[in-house]
Amino acid sequence: MGHGHHHHHASSTRAFAAVTLINLAYTALEAGYGFATNSLALLSDALHNLGDVLGLGLAWGAAVLARRAPTDRHTYGWRRATLLSPLANALLLVGFSGALMWEAVRRFDAPPEIPALPVMVVAAVGIVVNLGAAWLVREGHEHDLNRRGAFLHLIADAAVSLAAVLAGMGMWWLGWEWLDPAIALLISVVVAVGAFGLLRDAFNAAMDAVPPSIRQADVQAFLASQPGVQAVHHLHIWSLGAGEIAMTAHLVRPTTASDGGDHDAFIDRLNRELDQRFGINHPTLQVELGRACEHDRHDRAPHGGHDHDHDHDGHRHAH
Repeated sequence: MGHGHHHHHASSTRAFAAVTLINLAYTALEAGYGFATNSLALLSDALHNLGDVLGLGLAWGAAVLARRAPTDRHTYGWRRATLLSPLANALLLVGFSGALMWEAVRRFDAPPEIPALPVMVVAAVGIVVNLGAAWLVREGHEHDLNRRGAFLHLIADAAVSLAAVLAGMGMWWLGWEWLDPAIALLISVVVAVGAFGLLRDAFNAAMDAVPPSIRQADVQAFLASQPGVQAVHHLHIWSLGAGEIAMTAHLVRPTTASDGGDHDAFIDRLNRELDQRFGINHPTLQVELGRACEHDRHDRAPHGGHDHDHDHDGHRHAH
């Protein structure tokens, strides 16, 4: 692991720590005012923010775990922890949003009178807190599921706080008390939709799905187009967590290739290009000198349990 990775993880951990603590303080403030004013909009936003604090706390913990060095037993280190934390986070949020919807629907019959000004002020503070926190974790969120989860959460929170400010205005100027449970209902729907999206992405990553930023067919075509490559099989691409993507592939490439079969130079160049083109930074390539038909038959077999059968075929390995 290079110096760049260490620097990225350290800054990532610091950002998560700061954002988690800021959000925790604001959540406590908002919940206090929500109880004091009996505002379901503030309480639901506080619950939403508590979900974020839990999520950010999990993400922070995952970022710390991701820095642990590999061991004999955990040869990839603990990077996969960054894929498990969004799963736990999403499940918690789905539960929270269901409870909120129930309470909001119950309140529509007789919405209590809410002092609008504190709702507007506290929610306005929330916009500032959430946008500031989102700015802290913005770096690298396109590639890191963990960071993306946190970043999207915080942007959604800012929008939710804005909705609470608008509800406060409506209650203040127009006396529309029903706006309080209505906004609470809206917030819970926002939380639920976001949580389901995160749940789907985190589940896919935990199941070793090809990361959404990569099309497997493009990688297959790129490998097949390399000089001397006659066939590509056993291509697997999966996320290791924290923006690191692994890939394995077998390339059938006889020694008659234009470089005279210098597989080491070929593989070094291919590793660099896979990183530049697709962001695949942990490739393992096996060059085979034999014909493709033997392996193609294995690939079509109903049980995919033959991956490990090829090492004793006398093919040359190059990593």
